[in-house]
Amino acid sequence: MTSTVVYLLLLLCITAVAAGTTTVSSDIAALKAIKSAINAASIPSYTCLHSWDFTSDPCSPPHVTHFICGLSCSGNRVTQLTLDPAGYVGTLSPLVSQLTQLITIDLSDNKFSGEIPSSVFTLPNLQTLIIGSNYFSGVIPPAISNLKNLQTLDVSHNYLTGSMPNTLTSLTELTRLDLSFNKLTGPIPELPKNLIQLALKGNSLSGYLHKQSFNGLTQVEVLELSENSLTGTIPGWFFLIPSLQQVNLANNNFTGVEILKPINSNLIAVDLGFNQIAGYPPANFSAYPMLASLTLSYNKLRGRVPGEYSRLNRLFLDGNYLIGLSPEFFTGKTTISGSLGDNCLKSCPASSELCLKKQKPWSICRQAYHWIIKPKS
Repeated sequence: MTSTVVYLLLLLCITAVAAGTTTVSSDIAALKAIKSAINAASIPSYTCLHSWDFTSDPCSPPHVTHFICGLSCSGNRVTQLTLDPAGYVGTLSPLVSQLTQLITIDLSDNKFSGEIPSSVFTLPNLQTLIIGSNYFSGVIPPAISNLKNLQTLDVSHNYLTGSMPNTLTSLTELTRLDLSFNKLTGPIPELPKNLIQLALKGNSLSGYLHKQSFNGLTQVEVLELSENSLTGTIPGWFFLIPSLQQVNLANNNFTGVEILKPINSNLIAVDLGFNQIAGYPPANFSAYPMLASLTLSYNKLRGRVPGEYSRLNRLFLDGNYLIGLSPEFFTGKTTISGSLGDNCLKSCPASSELCLKKQKPWSICRQAYHWIIKPKS
């Protein structure tokens, strides 16, 4: 076989491969619309979108100067839309729905605004939707339940309003849900059963912790519900959720906490700081064998520091009205970190890191315990 024949065969193979990977026209139209919906002045020369030069085919390699990043293909279909965090300014084109083979959308850390196009919720294969740290507004529509294959949903750090949709339970594949730092209101609805991580921090969610909302969550490991307006007593069943490892309920309006005896608990860290929890510090937290970090800072706790807390690695009880101090609390425990400051402790040893923050003035402590202050004669 001559070299000329070999060359021609090779050329035919390359041509066949290129022809076989020519991106379908509807995908190309969608990509053009997506780029057109972004302000050209916000597309610097070093960015992914700048490399989207439609003089070449998006899915045909090699990507040397055109389509070098921002998307991935499988055959002749676009499967991933992953824009770089370049500060793109604009909206998300509704024609994104023409990318019917999309598995991943990641537009995080840009300046997209407007409502999330309803057409996004028609993508049949979408598994990952990450649009956090943008300027999206509007509500999370019930139609989100159409994304039956969705595994990760991150719309954090936007301007979304309204309540959490009651249709989230339809997302049976969802394992990670992050709606943090929006303007969501209302109660927490019933949640998808297969969640592993839930983050709702920094909204205006209100109401009580209802068991129905968390019913069936047997795999969840992290619950981040801080900086909301949740209220009432934190029920004992909440800490018994199977697989739960980290709980953050800080900066809410909780007034009490109930602790039940755990069974095979994996709970490692609990933060209940900056609430309005009154009464004595719940000593039976010590029954949780894996618990290493406990924060009850700036509540309305009174009484003594439970000696059982001495086994923890991190303990924050500052900003309460705790009195006295069990001498055995510090015995043989030199590695505990945290704070017992801004309380009413008389015997907090100055040599301890826990006592660096000053205690409250004794006059405030007397008033907190309704002790009689005799007037000076």
